[in-house]
Formats: sequence, structure tokens, C-alpha cells
Amino acid sequence: MATRKVAARPQRVAAEQRGADPRREVARLRALLAREGDSARALGAQRYLKSELTFLGVTVPGVRNAAKAYVRAHPQLDRKALLALAEALFSTDVHELRSLAIGILGLKRSLLTAADGAELISMIRRADTWAHVDWLATKVMGPLLVPTAQGRKRLERWVRDPSFWVRRTALLCWHDALLAGGGDFEHFAKLARPLLHEREFFIRKAIGWVLRSTARRTPECTIAFVKEHATELSALSFKEATRNLPTAQIAALRALRERAAPQR
Repeated sequence: MATRKVAARPQRVAAEQRGADPRREVARLRALLAREGDSARALGAQRYLKSELTFLGVTVPGVRNAAKAYVRAHPQLDRKALLALAEALFSTDVHELRSLAIGILGLKRSLLTAADGAELISMIRRADTWAHVDWLATKVMGPLLVPTAQGRKRLERWVRDPSFWVRRTALLCWHDALLAGGGDFEHFAKLARPLLHEREFFIRKAIGWVLRSTARRTPECTIAFVKEHATELSALSFKEATRNLPTAQIAALRALRERAAPQR
């Protein structure tokens, strides 16, 4: 008697086919997000970010939910498919699709290795907005790179890169670990010191941001760094770095800064 061939479940076949064709997935996901978008919100977000990208008007929580739904629906997603999908999404000119790429990468970060840093930094070079650079740097690249010697070497190269977005990424990769009270502050300091004299706003802001976050759990690290570089920190970096310190400590550091450089 002939063996009866059991048909695969349509839902499973569809999921596998969608996962195998990134271009088809991009079109499907764009349509899905567009249904959640709002034209007024899209215009406001585009103006706020001063971006030339196309905006669908989807909120950040909406994009995050879409990323979670995609990952749940594609448990078979492997590293190769993940990177192909992320690249396809990020190669569009749609802000929310690029955000979705980062959201999915963050949720499936365990599939990546430090060697994928080269592909991820390519996205940073194309991002041209803090909204994507900061998310990718803190939630994907930082946890992936800072635990390894290979990853830290990459950061040391990137901090000398001509692109200020790449230099900002090198700094922000340490953000979440230091915010949690861990990380290697000395390595962050090694990256930050050559950039203290930069005039670029996004570099000055990044230095201050990481120091401000460090102060939540290990204020002694922030205080020591500010004391050491009181005359080198820009006004913006100093203001951000000391924001989470006690008022008396801020006053003492400001006085030290003024004594060391009265011309400021």
C-alpha cells in the first residue's frame, strides 16, 4: 500500500518561505507597519530627527512590538537569515524598517559573534541619526563586543575613525555595562581621553552621557575622571557627567574646574 504523504502545515511553510526571502519580508513588514502608522506622527518625527528618510509614523513601542512578534513567529531564524534580514531592512530608506532591523538584532543577539562587528558598523556608517546609532551601539554592539578582547580592539580602532558616528559608537558600547555597575571603566576612559578636545556635539554628549550613567552605581569612577580632566572636558560633557552627582559634589568639581582654568 502506498505511503500517504502528509502535507506540511500551511502556517509553517509560509513562515519558512518568508524567512527565506528577505525582500519579500521587507515588503510584508513595511505594509504591516504602515497600517500602524500615523501621518502626523511621521511628519513630527521626521522634523524632530532632521532626517531625509521616509517615516511611517509608528511609535518606538510599536516597532519593538513588531520585532517581538517577528521573532516569536520565526523560531527557526539562524544567524545567516538574521543578518540577511537585518541588512535588507536597513538598506531601505524607511526609518521604522531600519529600527525594526535593530530591534530584531537585539532580540536575537545570542546568534551573533564579535566577528559580526564589521557588518554592524556598516549599518552605523549608513545610519546618520542618533536614534539608530545609539540603539544599535548600546543594545546590540556593546553587549556583543565589550566582553571580548577582539571586540575591545575594534572599539580602539573605531575611536580613531573619521566618522563621528563610529567614534560615538565606540564610546556608547560601554554604556549599559557601566550603567549596571559593571564593565571596564578604565577601558572606556582609554577610549574617551583622545576625544576630550573634540568640538563635535555628538562626541561631547556621548562622553558626558556615559559618565552620567556610570555615576548611578559607581560615582567614584565619574568623580575621579572629572577631577583628572577638569580642564579638558567641554562644558557639555562636564554638565552631563556631573548631573547625577550630589549637589555639593557638583559644586566642588565646578570650583576645581574654575580654579584650574579661570579663563573658562
